[in-house]
Amino acid sequence: MLKTVAIVGRPNVGKSALFNRLAGKNISIVHDMAGVTRDRITAQCRKGPAWFEIMDTGGIGANTDDVLTDQVQTEASIALDVADLLLFVVDVVDGVTPIDQALARELRKTSKPVILVCNKADSPKRKLNAGEFARFGFTDMIEASAAHGKGIDELVAMISERLDLKPTTETEDAKAGQNVKPLKLAIVGRPNAGKSSLVNAILGQERAIVSPVAGTTRDALDIQARWNGKAYQLIDTAGIRRRANLDTYVEISSVDRSIQSIKRADLVLLVVDCADGAKMQDRKIAQIILEERKPCILVMNKWDLFHPDGKQKDRIEHLEEIMRREFFFLHYAPLVAISAKNKEHVGKLFVQIEKVRSGSQNRISTGSLNRLLHTAIENTPGALGRSTHSFKLLYATQVNEAAEFAIPVPHFVLFANRASKLTESYTRYLEKVIRDEWPAPGVPFRMSVRGKGPKKER
Repeated sequence: MLKTVAIVGRPNVGKSALFNRLAGKNISIVHDMAGVTRDRITAQCRKGPAWFEIMDTGGIGANTDDVLTDQVQTEASIALDVADLLLFVVDVVDGVTPIDQALARELRKTSKPVILVCNKADSPKRKLNAGEFARFGFTDMIEASAAHGKGIDELVAMISERLDLKPTTETEDAKAGQNVKPLKLAIVGRPNAGKSSLVNAILGQERAIVSPVAGTTRDALDIQARWNGKAYQLIDTAGIRRRANLDTYVEISSVDRSIQSIKRADLVLLVVDCADGAKMQDRKIAQIILEERKPCILVMNKWDLFHPDGKQKDRIEHLEEIMRREFFFLHYAPLVAISAKNKEHVGKLFVQIEKVRSGSQNRISTGSLNRLLHTAIENTPGALGRSTHSFKLLYATQVNEAAEFAIPVPHFVLFANRASKLTESYTRYLEKVIRDEWPAPGVPFRMSVRGKGPKKER
C-alpha cells in the first residue's frame, strides 16, 4: 500500500499548485481566490525512487464567507489523521501570519514527520524571506516554487528519505495494481442533484462534502472504490450550470473539468433530481454525453421524494414514462431510481453498471450482422423512398475501436451503392434492428455508411 503525504496550510499559499506539480498534471484548480479547494483530492506522485500518494486539502484556518468552512476543516483534519507525512506549506511573500503560527503549534504536537515548504521562493530576494519561518522549529525545511517547479526534486527526495520508500516495494505494488484498471465512472449532473451524496453512499463514508448550497464540489475528484469485490474509479464532478450563470473563473474551470471527465470516463452516470423533475440543463448535459458517444446510465436520485404516497409499481412506471420522454435521445441508457441520501437501491445501480460492462463485450459476428441487415432492408423497402431499387447494401461490418476504454462503443460500417439514399431515420431503424438482436444496454452505437453516389453526385 502506498504511503500518503498530506499537503496542509492556510488558504491561498499554493497547496493546489504544489499538488499539481507533484502529481505531474493539473488536477486541483489553482486560483488566487481563497478557499477554492474544498474536498480532499488524491493522486499518485511518481517522481523519485518510489511512488507515494499525495492529498490536497482545503485551507485550514480560513476566515472567509464560505458557509462550508467547518466542513472543509473537518476534511483537512481527516487528511491529517490518515497521512504518513505532512507538507506544511507557507507563503514567503506574505511572511509569517497568525494562522501560520497557530498551525505550526498544532503540527508540532503530531508524532508524524513534517516538512515545512516555503513556497513562492522563486527569486533570491524571496528566498531571504524564508528565513523568518525557521522560528517554527521544524527540522525539515525547504524553499520551493510550485508555480515554476523549483525545489520540487529536492522535496521529493526529502519525502522519500523521511518515509524510507523502497522502489522494490511501493513502486512495484503500485505498478502491479495498475494492470487491473478500475472501471472509470463519471458522476455528472446539474448542481445539487445529489452527485456527492451518491459518492458517499457508495463509499459508506462522508468522503465528498455534501451541502444544500449549489456548486459545493469544484474539482473533479478521482476516488477509488470497491463494490462486491470489483474496483471502480469514481469521478465526482462539479455541477454543470449554464454558461450564462457562471460568475467566476473557478466556476468556469469546474464546469470545463466536468466535461473533460465525461470524455475520459468509461461510463457516465447522469444524476437527475427526479423529485424536482428534469430541467433544460439536465437535457443539455445529456446532449454532451450523446455527442461524446459515451456509455450512460440515467440515475434518478431522490426517489424517496417522488410521489412517496403512491404504489411502488405505479411510481416507477410514471417515472419511466416521464424520463423516457425527457431523454428520448438517450434511449439506449438504462434508468435506475435510487435515494443516495438514504442509501437505497445503490446495489441495483451497480447491477446495471455490470450489465452495461458485460453487454458491451459481446460482439455480433459479421455473418450474423449481414444476414440481419439484409433481411431488415428486404422487409421494409418502402422506408428508403421511391428509389429503393437504386440502393443496395453490399456489406456490413463492426470495426474494432481503440481499446482505450473498458466499455467499447461499437462502430458499424455499412458499404453500399447509392449510399446517399440511406436516410438518417432509416439508419436509426437499422440500429434498432441490431439492438433487438444484440441489446448492449447503456452503450451508444456509431453507424457509418460508405459507398458511391449516382454519377451526377460524383
